[in-house]
Amino acid sequence: MAKRDIEITTGDGEAKASLFRPSTKAGAGVILYMDAFGPRPALDEMAERLAGQGYAVLVPDLFYRKAPYGPFDAKTAFTVDETKTKLMALVSGTTQEMTIRDSAAFLDAFAAEGIDGPIGVVGYCMGGARALNAAATYPDRIVAAASFHGGNLASDAPDSPHRKAASIKAHVYVGVAGVDRSFPPEQSARLAEALRVAEVDHVIENYVGVGHGWCIKDHSVYDEAGAERHWKRLTTFFGETLG
Repeated sequence: MAKRDIEITTGDGEAKASLFRPSTKAGAGVILYMDAFGPRPALDEMAERLAGQGYAVLVPDLFYRKAPYGPFDAKTAFTVDETKTKLMALVSGTTQEMTIRDSAAFLDAFAAEGIDGPIGVVGYCMGGARALNAAATYPDRIVAAASFHGGNLASDAPDSPHRKAASIKAHVYVGVAGVDRSFPPEQSARLAEALRVAEVDHVIENYVGVGHGWCIKDHSVYDEAGAERHWKRLTTFFGETLG
């Protein structure tokens, strides 16, 4: 397993990213779209686990335009007014459209590293919608897209991913927290209908009893059993779609 910190040139500057490569030659690549707390050891550990499945894994800093920032404690950042204000400014100041543009450079980074196999994406929290929007924008390059506790996947916003369902060619998996104010049942139903009408091969699965953020070890609602279930689903999903 090898981790290397790289910089990716985008239309707006230089985005720092970490690239994790397996011990054997990577046949496929995965972009891991971060949650609101930014790149950190907990995400590195997740990327390493994915790389252990034989994938090259890229973890880009989506907030690079605002760097330097943080670090943030995922357990307390949204309960302390000062850090909550800073986090919300980072999230709201990094639009879906920005990440969609950046994703072209993220995809090109794999080619620059000699990784020319199929590409999958997975996003957590705010990264969930970005993963689906990337799949819709680059349908000829992204063959699998997963979201876990992703928020606002089928909202009234003009950049909501469900509006682009007709452009998605990738297989889609969405893991939903049992109770999640950022993705209530009515949005889940709206997303399911949009994907069904667009004839997208998809699964939307409800993880009963876990909260928003349950997959990530340093989150206050981390649930080990739920996280392992997520790993089982994600490993199978990428195994079937990325080869």
